[in-house]
Amino acid sequence: MPSKKMLSALFLSTSLIAPLANADIKIGVVSSSTGPIALVGIPQKNTVALLPTSIGGEKVSYISLDDGSDPTATVKAFKKLIDEEHVDAIIGPSGSGNAMAVIQFAAESGTPMLAPVGTAAVVLPMTEQKKWVFKTTQNDDLIAAAIVEQMKASGVKTIGLIGTADPYGENWAKVMTNLTEKAGIQIVASEQFQRQDTSMTGQSLKIIMTNPDAVLIAAPGSSSVMPQTTLKDQGYGGTIYQTHGAALDAFLRLGGKAVEGTILAASSMLVLDEVPDSVSKEIATKYIADYKKLYGEVPATFGGNVYDAGLLLENAIPNALKSGKPGTAEFRSALRDTLEISKEVPSTQGVYNMTPADHSGFDERGRIMITVKDGKWALLK
Repeated sequence: MPSKKMLSALFLSTSLIAPLANADIKIGVVSSSTGPIALVGIPQKNTVALLPTSIGGEKVSYISLDDGSDPTATVKAFKKLIDEEHVDAIIGPSGSGNAMAVIQFAAESGTPMLAPVGTAAVVLPMTEQKKWVFKTTQNDDLIAAAIVEQMKASGVKTIGLIGTADPYGENWAKVMTNLTEKAGIQIVASEQFQRQDTSMTGQSLKIIMTNPDAVLIAAPGSSSVMPQTTLKDQGYGGTIYQTHGAALDAFLRLGGKAVEGTILAASSMLVLDEVPDSVSKEIATKYIADYKKLYGEVPATFGGNVYDAGLLLENAIPNALKSGKPGTAEFRSALRDTLEISKEVPSTQGVYNMTPADHSGFDERGRIMITVKDGKWALLK
């Protein structure tokens, strides 16, 4: 018969194991709901309330942190989620530069990271560290290719570039340089600015002096507005293009008449009433309705990027559970492996088909050409 000491030890060991065996799936979320990236981060943080709370028969809990748009705070938040909360995956952060700062921590800990950011630099070129990152937005080259195609069709021969001096703007400059050269379009001026800058006069004047047929502004969220309003104030009359970083209603509100006629490539979420029925349209319509019911307003497409992260996890987790329990390295590794082979997973933005070389997975179904007409988003025709 076991002694009381043996029974006590057995009970203690069982009590330590039981919580792990019955542990919830824990998902960390890092967003910039305050600071310069807040227009991107607020709908992302709000969307957490709409993510699935049960997947594969397991309860899912979310731990949401705000990094204040500060990369240093992003690192601190990631370390807390990994080292203290022992999360199984992390959705976030909101900013491209913030995301670049934490890739190593996701990789070192073996924690899948679903990044709802603009720059493709978080997944390209693929490396041992970046294989732990999955990008829930369209890659720059997919969006840029549609823009350059439209430029060429419109007879644009010369363009000016204005982009943020961070991974987002820098990668856009790289992608556009390659695509415009192939299309026979010349970049006659290229300028950068910091998101916190309060004046764009110098950069805009340099662009205007080269008299380009069109200007592309590569900036996310509210930072996309000032370059355009400054160009208009200084008399620029050519076509102005924006990236999917400007795909939010605040761009229309802040830019006013200065953004009329803007052309961009983005997801169909901005113009759902004008696009044919599809699974993505159905998902986006439900997401927008649920968000509006909860918050009284329509979400920016950036919120959809977090919602789509939830859809990817919902698709991948049941298979990952076959390899390990939540809270274990085996589960996290299996989750990463399953995310990497996501096939035909519909989302608010398009359809995901991930591969070891492509951790964004969008194709042409994830973009359409849009313009600003009468102060509203409209399908470009």
